[in-house]
Amino acid sequence: MNDAAYAKVLTDANEAFLDALGLSEAYRARTGCSMYTVEITLKFLHEVGRDDVMRAQSRVASHDAKRLWLRTTLLVDDRAVATGESLYLHVDTAAGKVTAFPPDRAAVLERVTDHDTEPG
Repeated sequence: MNDAAYAKVLTDANEAFLDALGLSEAYRARTGCSMYTVEITLKFLHEVGRDDVMRAQSRVASHDAKRLWLRTTLLVDDRAVATGESLYLHVDTAAGKVTAFPPDRAAVLERVTDHDTEPG
């Protein structure tokens, strides 16, 4: 796999995780707000072969009123092959500006945040 392929797997995994958090397409349609990716850092740990099956584990590393940091590990047979850290901004697309998460989404983020880690 080349670097773009790892980035695609990481992005798809994070989109599925955002959906589980209630922050994806249905949320955008309902609220007019969206998660904008502003930074992704990838670390490549091991090669992935053509026949390898990769899976992802994403978690909320941290969040504040307007930002969300995800940590994602890409695995093959329980071996980490890459890690990614992603920073998202919560954006009101109609206003064209960053805005705070609504209370219901902020509560979900607080409940699932890994409080033992810091982003970065």
